[in-house]
Amino acid sequence: MVEECIAPGDVDEDRFDRARRISWLDIDSIAKARVLMVGAGAIGNEVGKNLVLSGFRNITVVDMDRVVSSNLARCLFFSNDDVVEGKFKAELVANGMAALDPDVKVKPIVGTIQEQGEDFIAQFDIVLGCLDNILARLHVNSQCCFHGIPYIDGAMDGFNGKVQVILPGHGPCLECGMNDSHAKIVEQRFSCTGNDISLFLPKIGAEITTTSIIGAIMVREAVKLISRKNQWIVENVAYYNGMNNSLEIFQIQKNPNCLNHS
Repeated sequence: MVEECIAPGDVDEDRFDRARRISWLDIDSIAKARVLMVGAGAIGNEVGKNLVLSGFRNITVVDMDRVVSSNLARCLFFSNDDVVEGKFKAELVANGMAALDPDVKVKPIVGTIQEQGEDFIAQFDIVLGCLDNILARLHVNSQCCFHGIPYIDGAMDGFNGKVQVILPGHGPCLECGMNDSHAKIVEQRFSCTGNDISLFLPKIGAEITTTSIIGAIMVREAVKLISRKNQWIVENVAYYNGMNNSLEIFQIQKNPNCLNHS
């Protein structure tokens, strides 16, 4: 019997050698997963980077916005020149992600998620929401629930952030946890008439360290889901408090009147 000899350094030729040493990580399934990332701002930059470095290879990025100066302190894929030229976030993030690994395929879509059609989300295996508005979140949530697609939603406010994993058919969805202030915002938007009417809300505080943590938690949950380790995912909502560096899980009751569960 002849034993195969492994030359020193051979294991380092595999980009994901260290990840493969985590026994439960399914790198092959991660590489095949069809991922939708909605939002290419601060959280989207971090999630996009982490998706590629975690082994995801088939990613679509949807965002309608152009880069502005206030994005630069929190977004590694944007530059001053991008602001001057008014480039689109989705395209820049897609290019930045592709530059991290030549084997990754990233498709940018410039537009809103609502414009992509009712069956758009059905083509993906998992969706990560990196959004900054409630209406888009609710749209993604409802479509994921309808098509049975896992949805990971991330949000932040200053040094605080949260991550919620929605598994259609199991537990509460995003809308189940809405409070009166969320409902009021939605009501304001739909009380407007005309397609050109928008509801503008004040900007919230944000900084890069909290953004990085929320983005990391989101992709970690995606890795667990695609590796079929649902027993380890965040149940209900994980709240991060950056002032005391605590992470707590809060339970949300499934709303029996929520249309997403009917």
